[in-house]
Amino acid sequence: MPDGFRDIPTTTLADLLSRDQVMDIGVRPLWGPVPRVAGPAYTVQCPAGDNLMLHAAIHRAPAGSIVVVESGDLDYALAGGNVCAVAQRNGIAAFVLDGVIRDLAEVRELGFPVFARGLIPIPGTKAAVAPLGEPVSCGGVTVHAGDIVTADEEGVVVTPAADAERILLAAQARLAKEEAQTLDEWDADHEARIDAILKERGFEG
Repeated sequence: MPDGFRDIPTTTLADLLSRDQVMDIGVRPLWGPVPRVAGPAYTVQCPAGDNLMLHAAIHRAPAGSIVVVESGDLDYALAGGNVCAVAQRNGIAAFVLDGVIRDLAEVRELGFPVFARGLIPIPGTKAAVAPLGEPVSCGGVTVHAGDIVTADEEGVVVTPAADAERILLAAQARLAKEEAQTLDEWDADHEARIDAILKERGFEG
């Protein structure tokens, strides 16, 4: 993974990437304040009611990766406290799940970042085998293994692996420019830009 994505807010990445690389608002941090995490996606498919492959993935995902799961429903938990504890112990950076978990108090106490659609106390079954590392759909975004996932309290953004170096450099340049600009300078630039748009569209006032 290109170094540096942990220093880039998802808001900056969202400014640089297309809308279809930003997960919908349903995939959100389940406890807070959550630290920003970033890492290569380790992709998992779990059909409705089953969590076998996520449970397999925590023993196979490389340290530093973010496990991204496509789930078939919101009626059964994909993971609980022990699964999150083992994932954390194995060096997994976070879970990003298009599904739900349980044992939130345990997960929060661990400090393990989980971005998901919510909570339910019912566990899923463990029967359905599916390949690991295949493209998945999570939060409305198609995620490929190795894509860079960045998640913080603002949301989850996926940078395609092929664009990672370019996007990282552009994000660093944007942040440096913003840091060098005073609020007064931003205000003047902003007012001029908004007034130009209003004039172009015929607004008078």
